Amino acid sequence: MYKILLVDDENLLLDSLEIILSLNGMEIVGKANDGYEALDILADTQCDIALVDINMKGMGGIELIGHMKEKHKDVKILVLTTFYDDDNITNAITGGADGYLLKDSGKDTILGAVNQIMGGVTVLDQKVMIRLTQLMSGAKVAPDSGSSSSSTLENLAQDITEREKEICSLLVEGLTNKQIAQRLYISEGTVKNYISNIYDKTGIHDRVKLIVALKDS
Repeated sequence: MYKILLVDDENLLLDSLEIILSLNGMEIVGKANDGYEALDILADTQCDIALVDINMKGMGGIELIGHMKEKHKDVKILVLTTFYDDDNITNAITGGADGYLLKDSGKDTILGAVNQIMGGVTVLDQKVMIRLTQLMSGAKVAPDSGSSSSSTLENLAQDITEREKEICSLLVEGLTNKQIAQRLYISEGTVKNYISNIYDKTGIHDRVKLIVALKDS
């Protein structure tokens, strides 16, 4: 049973999330209306994962993420918000958030995200992933525009190979390992090996955080 902290300034949403999560075998250890209340709860309460809004009166979500990663490093963080602008996405992910969902995702998606994050997987809403892809490409156009990440990647890791640059470009397009394998006529296992090499060379072992780092490099 996961112990969950809910942080949002909308009490109706807090109550709704409490019902949904509790009915699915999860324990709500606290509900807070801003970051200050959340930190007070965490000072005395064990928690596995916090569902955190971005825009709140008092201490907002981005600031709270920073404090949590400093003082409560073992607690996972799932951002649950209506905002998916560039600054909030990049600040949340680079700040240490383990997932980023929009509030209209639906209960099944939220429940699935909690389980995935607790299993060590970073979870992103599709709209957020598309926005990250656009940031990565450096353009305001759709991710299938044909733009490449190669030049940015070269700045981040000079010893990356041409094939690894190609793999990275396909990751930016949003392709799965299976789709990349089909595109390049190689096995899915080979794709995984290439991605592992990219992680090792960049020092970033997460697809989402790699995209953000490439954008900022």
